[in-house]
Amino acid sequence: MIKFIRFLGKHSLNLITAVGQVVILFYEAMRNIRWIHHDRVLYIQQMYRLGFKALPLVTLVSIFAGAVSGWQGAYQLADTLPKSFFGQIVPAGILAEMGPVLVALVLAGRNGSSISAEIATMKVTEQVDALEAMAIDPVRFLVTPRVVSTILMMPLLIMVGNFVAIFTAGAIGDWFFDINFAMYFNSFQSIFVTHEDFYPSIYKGIVFGIAIGVLSCWVGLHSKRGASGVGRAAIDAFVYSAIMVLACDYLVAVIVY
Repeated sequence: MIKFIRFLGKHSLNLITAVGQVVILFYEAMRNIRWIHHDRVLYIQQMYRLGFKALPLVTLVSIFAGAVSGWQGAYQLADTLPKSFFGQIVPAGILAEMGPVLVALVLAGRNGSSISAEIATMKVTEQVDALEAMAIDPVRFLVTPRVVSTILMMPLLIMVGNFVAIFTAGAIGDWFFDINFAMYFNSFQSIFVTHEDFYPSIYKGIVFGIAIGVLSCWVGLHSKRGASGVGRAAIDAFVYSAIMVLACDYLVAVIVY
């Protein structure tokens, strides 16, 4: 019993310490935004690498996600509800949950692991120590550009994924279930009449971007030495980011809806 209490206490303290370190890292990263004009080249590079180059993957995943949503939605509606409901139910599920969460999980694996492994490699090769020795803030040059780029690009990628998935779902309904595009998009517009219907995806994108960016950088900065430490950092970054994406999805849904 005493061993269990010690084990529980030790890991509880480690968790509290880790949460505090992540919060402090996020604060320091946001404080360095004032240098964004001087470091604009770093931000542009990270936005291109973490955002634009991720478009093919996001598009491909969204095509299959939309195809699955369209097929399942049309199958469930068959012989139960009019076909006009197809354009209301399927896009609602994509915009509210499936689109943002799926894109965020994919980017947690792609961008999160990449960020963590890159910073962990720099730590192993003592490049981070070299920056500190030259009085250069590693958070300013390594963390802030990656965190800000992730926050900015995540909502944009999620919106691209949403539109691709919605269009693909409409194509599946038109090709296989005799639900023409006109009926699909007319019923879609009848329920999503304001821009407010798209705001939850944007809110989730911002929160997901903060979670993935900060956690990935923190894991990389606290990685262990050696090649195994770099590999472990890449795995931990994806695992932690995926867990936080799902947790934040629940919190944002509770607050927004």
